[in-house]
Amino acid sequence: MDALIPFFAADFLGKPAWIWLTFIGIVVALLAFDLGVLHKGDKEIGVRESLLLSAGYISAALIFGAWVWWYLGAQSGMDYYTGFLIEKSLSMDNVFVIALIFTFFAIPRQYQHRVLFWGILGVIVLRAIMIGLGATLVSQFSWVLYLFGAFLIFTGIKMWIIADHMPDIANNPLLKFLKRHMRVTDGLRGNAFWVQEADPASGKLERFATPLFLALVLIEFVDLVFAVDSVPAIFAITTDPFIVYTSNIFAILGLRALYFALAAMIHRFKYLKYALALVLVFIGSKIFLVGVIGKIPPVISLSVTFGLIAGGVLVSLWKTRGQSTAATPT
Repeated sequence: MDALIPFFAADFLGKPAWIWLTFIGIVVALLAFDLGVLHKGDKEIGVRESLLLSAGYISAALIFGAWVWWYLGAQSGMDYYTGFLIEKSLSMDNVFVIALIFTFFAIPRQYQHRVLFWGILGVIVLRAIMIGLGATLVSQFSWVLYLFGAFLIFTGIKMWIIADHMPDIANNPLLKFLKRHMRVTDGLRGNAFWVQEADPASGKLERFATPLFLALVLIEFVDLVFAVDSVPAIFAITTDPFIVYTSNIFAILGLRALYFALAAMIHRFKYLKYALALVLVFIGSKIFLVGVIGKIPPVISLSVTFGLIAGGVLVSLWKTRGQSTAATPT
């Protein structure tokens, strides 16, 4: 046992290894409870269950943030909550695109949770790689933060201009590539991602991907695209890899759980994109303002971010009042 103490106390990306292992243990426990207890079989998740599951994930995230505040200090706690709020909000666009993907492939609601759950595992790995690379670049080249800032401002302006843009799933380059280079079944095969079937041309038994697998790959790709915005945004708040990664993962866990409630009313948040665009411009501008007015206190960053997002939600709900519920994938 004594031999393990140096390992747990060893520094990893600025924090003792035991802190990272504790976080990983919490995430694994949440996912195991989600899949192994709550959702053993394929079933349709209703709005009520989606809200309760999301509330559980959000509670875990807030409690973890309180621990960060207590153990690592008030600034780390404030940075964590700011990063969590930013990632949660930016991922709202992700929900909209996921709904389009499920609709395009005609994925029944009872199979959607399976796709989202396994997609989480990919997100955990991909975000770790991106944040690790980002942390390395920032630690070695401080000027990279200015690139992040310029990129966020550019992205925010672009998001404002194309806020009403509708993604074209059918002409997605990745989907076209997969269909050219993989055998794909002509329809779903239950909840399977891969099946063994006779090839129509040769009659030989071959391995085929199903539309469920294509949906999973596209959702992973979408998350990667959105991470290009959200990861620099949180690095603009803090360069602590632990805060960046934990706030990212907790926000994504909760949003995937909330998907089934949001998908039914995502049309009610159509003006939120404009608020998110302003958030990106604000966060990006902070980096350039440090040399002029000094570092902006975390409480101001959190307050401005929350105010913009809350305003976007309220304006959206007011502007779309009286609209009927949007159709959801079936």
